[in-house]
Amino acid sequence: MSASESPRPLPFDMTLEIVVVPVTDVDRAKQFYAKLGWRLDADFPAPDGFRVVQFTPPGSGCSVMMGSNITTASPGSARALHLVVRDLEAARAELVSRGVDVSEPFHDATGIFHRADGSRDVAGPHPERKSYGSFARFNDPDGNEWFMQEITQRLPGR
Repeated sequence: MSASESPRPLPFDMTLEIVVVPVTDVDRAKQFYAKLGWRLDADFPAPDGFRVVQFTPPGSGCSVMMGSNITTASPGSARALHLVVRDLEAARAELVSRGVDVSEPFHDATGIFHRADGSRDVAGPHPERKSYGSFARFNDPDGNEWFMQEITQRLPGR
């Protein structure tokens, strides 16, 4: 099936609302995600040590959840989480001004999408500033990996 072909659509909505990010220290993670400028939606502790903390990036319909005893995933094991921005260089500069260690912008040598191992990363944004083609990466304190991806014009159907 190609990208232009689609199976029969579902007769109901199915939205991605929460991504769980495994962390070691909930308070440290809470400080980091607040530093990003994300909205704190919830911080619900329970007497037994269970805790749920939820943040939402600006403009996002999907939130990020972390806490105590909410996942068996290893802290720092979340990879390739993508945040879409309209202006990568401005978004990067803002995060750097907030004390976040963000990579320099890069693009993949093929111009399609970055490789997991970074083996085809080329310094600088996509030379034509092609939508979907420029990235920057950063990690939270546990090593969960985030990418910012510049999208200025959506693909058809998006």
